[in-house]
Amino acid sequence: MEVLTTSGGVEFVRTPEERFGGLSDYPNEPSYVDIDGLRVAYVMVEPEEVDDDTATFLLLHGEPTWGYLYRKMIPPLVAAGYRVVVPDLIGFGRSDKPIERAPYTYANHVEWMRQFLAATAAERGAGPLHLFGQDWGGLIGLRVAAENPDLVDRLILANTGLPEGQSPGAGFEFWLQFSQDVEFLDCGRLVDNATATELSEAAQDAYRAPFPDEQFMAGARHFPMLVPISPDDPAVPANRAAWKVLERWSKPVLTLWAPDDPVLGGGQAAFTERIPGAEGQPHAQFRPASHFIQEDQGPALAEAIIDWLG
Repeated sequence: MEVLTTSGGVEFVRTPEERFGGLSDYPNEPSYVDIDGLRVAYVMVEPEEVDDDTATFLLLHGEPTWGYLYRKMIPPLVAAGYRVVVPDLIGFGRSDKPIERAPYTYANHVEWMRQFLAATAAERGAGPLHLFGQDWGGLIGLRVAAENPDLVDRLILANTGLPEGQSPGAGFEFWLQFSQDVEFLDCGRLVDNATATELSEAAQDAYRAPFPDEQFMAGARHFPMLVPISPDDPAVPANRAAWKVLERWSKPVLTLWAPDDPVLGGGQAAFTERIPGAEGQPHAQFRPASHFIQEDQGPALAEAIIDWLG
């Protein structure tokens, strides 16, 4: 596979498009923007009637998934009149993938997402931006929101966290060790194991598609190492600063949770109790559902969000 290089000297690979052929349940054609010499893929789906004031949902995935994770939520949100934007994080999905671990820092991902939002601002229009974050989508999205509070109108959080130097628990610690030790990181099987319902082989293959071989997997391998679970982690000061903003955040916040998630099932209260904008909102829990709640309860999540906004 050809190794490309940015002007800044970052070597990366690009997953061949044919790896994504045959995704009948995710037919959305990708668009691309250039960020720091890396191509970032995203899909933007709009309702039939759209104008400059149409509200936009930014749906952020985590590890080791990509925009495909939101295929069950996009249609009902668009049918309800909302624009939906779903980027693939750098290192995942159709986006470019640096082959070394060094570029994959928490700070870089926050900055890349900020640049992505700036690059797509005109395309999104001037309407409000509602951010949905799960897993690393929440860790990144909450930092972007806290550091750019005028950018985001509403927050919707699902099975995520914003650690300040503490471990989420034994479930995460098992995953952290496993992700570094396992010889082959089968992302299709990983997602299947982290859902309450059984994924089809086609869906598992869709999660395998971005990673033809180990050369493409530096991000997927390294993301668990980036969670700031020790007090001396370099991301802790920025996360603490973000929490100071969130503890004054009065704009609406909704949490939609899978309490049976063995990694982050107990994390809902941290947001409902600490963020003023979460007070009095119709927070919900879903069963059956596990870590990748979008797979288990995607249509129900979309319905809860639409009802909330209605």
